[in-house]
Amino acid sequence: MDVKKLAAVGMAAVAAMTMLAGCGGEEKTADKLPDKIVIGLDDNFPPMGFRDDSGNIVGFDIDLATEAGKRMGIPVEFKPIDWDSKEAALKSKQVDMLWNGLTITEERAKQIAFSKPYLDNAQILVVRADSPIADRAGLSGKIIGTQEGSSSIDALEKQPEFKNSLQEVKRYGDFVAAFMDLELERIDGILVDSVVGRYYMSKKPGQFKVIDNKMGDEQYGIGMRQEDKMLQDKLNETLKQMSADGTMTKISQKWFGEDITIKVE
Repeated sequence: MDVKKLAAVGMAAVAAMTMLAGCGGEEKTADKLPDKIVIGLDDNFPPMGFRDDSGNIVGFDIDLATEAGKRMGIPVEFKPIDWDSKEAALKSKQVDMLWNGLTITEERAKQIAFSKPYLDNAQILVVRADSPIADRAGLSGKIIGTQEGSSSIDALEKQPEFKNSLQEVKRYGDFVAAFMDLELERIDGILVDSVVGRYYMSKKPGQFKVIDNKMGDEQYGIGMRQEDKMLQDKLNETLKQMSADGTMTKISQKWFGEDITIKVE
């Protein structure tokens, strides 16, 4: 082999090694635990995450995430985001996790990774307590409200006959606004997460009633980027510990008066 060919082979080998090293570096970066976890949430989603009278972000998921962060040795920061664009906020690294009553769905799992489920949920139909409407059939020709970007939309899409019977589905930025319109008789009902709906109803006894609690069963999980496998594994192990030692039960009792969590395996 002449000198020119030998030099060319050498340069090609160096280039190949550089590319491999670069690939290894990218993989290492993607599989590294962060120095801080920025958690994206809807800050008007009681009791999972919302602002108290002093403007502080509080809630069941807030307590859960704070404790998990302590156990992992990673500080957490809570960042309110547009919940309808949550997947985009996660992928663009505006946030590192979506932790705020996030329902695990097949469609979402195509875009993001999930922790193991930690809480059961269902979709329910709520109307005013004085409403003559007694079941979903009674909402035919009526207006219902729901939250944009929520799993309530998914539940509605899975029941086209019911959806097509409605006059209108009004979408809100959050469920609190939907409940306010229901109180003011601007809409006739709400399709909402059971966890959120029943909590809101407990704060205003006698004003609302559930007419259907079988609009769709689901589970909550924490959303992460698909490449953050090490963080996903670390969080799953932490949730398992918190489930086993009763910490999740205590946090649930604080916010719901009972344990509604599921055992994290």
